[in-house]
Amino acid sequence: MKLRIGLPKGSLQEATFNLFKRAGWNFRTSARSYQPIVDDPELDPVLLRAQEIPRYVHTGVLDAGITGYDNVVECEADVHEVAELMYSKATSRPYRWVLAVPHESPIKGPKDLEGLRIATELVGLTKRYLAKHGVKATVEYSFGATEVKVPDLVDAIVEGTETGSTLAAHGLRIVDTLLESTTRLIAHKPSWNDDWKRRKLENIAMLLQGALEAEALVGLKMNVPRADLANVIAILPALRNPTISPLADENWVAMETIILEKTVRDIIPELKRAGAQGLVEYPLNKVIY
Repeated sequence: MKLRIGLPKGSLQEATFNLFKRAGWNFRTSARSYQPIVDDPELDPVLLRAQEIPRYVHTGVLDAGITGYDNVVECEADVHEVAELMYSKATSRPYRWVLAVPHESPIKGPKDLEGLRIATELVGLTKRYLAKHGVKATVEYSFGATEVKVPDLVDAIVEGTETGSTLAAHGLRIVDTLLESTTRLIAHKPSWNDDWKRRKLENIAMLLQGALEAEALVGLKMNVPRADLANVIAILPALRNPTISPLADENWVAMETIILEKTVRDIIPELKRAGAQGLVEYPLNKVIY
């Protein structure tokens, strides 16, 4: 049995491969290859543009795929969503598709788009947005560099952004948000109804989400005198109650816990002053609840 899975080629590829590596899968590919090699004989991976993956999953050419929710919405693919994966090429924020115009534009909302021209890569989403607001406007597909088309070629754009910095750098302001999108693991519905494929997809989703959970966390272990144990525990903002084990010296215990990485620099000095010794911080690959 094999699971044929589509992985996004392009800007999201490196982040996806890195996530899979932390989850336990290693993918290798050449610059021109669409068939990655993976150290799992049960996977048959294919590299495709993220925009194409929902269509191939919908039709059953692929059993599953990783793509943005925006791509699923754009092509109105009827697929099963296995998991939401909060990662992207740059940040963990949702990717927003926004209506943007030049700062000096009189456009304040969708109603002001009547009779105007809009450029975007998500033509279907934009047309549905206009129809919802009862607006008739010309929507044209943009093949890239959408930000530079206003105001000389079009009156407004619908563009994707993570931080909004690129839009601001081009002198644009955001008028409205059409859609917030995150990365999703999706499945062909008949594939999801297959027992073996469903179990495989559930395993993949569990480990990928575990790898994402671990990104902001670290493990911390230390030795603590029993007399100082209560003071040390009071300092720890533990993910769970710390694990405490006796040492050969009955006056000492070993303690291990998981904490947010951003808190380590403040907590370790406090723990040391409270009596902890032999503190060791270590990275985590996966955290599964």
